[in-house]
Amino acid sequence: MAAFRMLSDATRLRLMWLLSAGEYDVTSLAAAIGVARPSVSQHLAKLRMAGLAHTRRDGRRVLYRARDAHVRALIQEALFHADHEVSGIPRHD
Repeated sequence: MAAFRMLSDATRLRLMWLLSAGEYDVTSLAAAIGVARPSVSQHLAKLRMAGLAHTRRDGRRVLYRARDAHVRALIQEALFHADHEVSGIPRHD
């Protein structure tokens, strides 16, 4: 699945975590995660092509957000899983 491949990259997962909480422009995203704007733009293009991110124009700015509730749930579950793996919290059955 393309969505899981996109989320296997730490930068894209961090971007999607932010986009799950609200709308951001490229400059704000770059500042929030400490990555150069051109790199953030390239990651966002991949996330859009995979159907994970959506955009809208606000004047001259382009705002990005998670596509829908399903994508937000996917991101939340991916982060919960990663937290369990890193912290050693027992798995849920």
